Amino acid sequence: MPSNLPNLRRLFVEARAEVEESAYSRNAFYNLVLFMSSVAIFSLAAQRMNGQRYMP
Repeated sequence: MPSNLPNLRRLFVEARAEVEESAYSRNAFYNLVLFMSSVAIFSLAAQRMNGQRYMP
């Protein structure tokens, strides 16, 4: 069933200038990298804490 609704991403891209769009994309990329880094750090910390708990 084809949708007649416009593509929302395309509407937002067309509403912003090229410089604004690249700034938003760069900011989203940095936020993603920061989030993934924090998940990795917390995962490593949890593994180390869990490993120390079971050592005799």
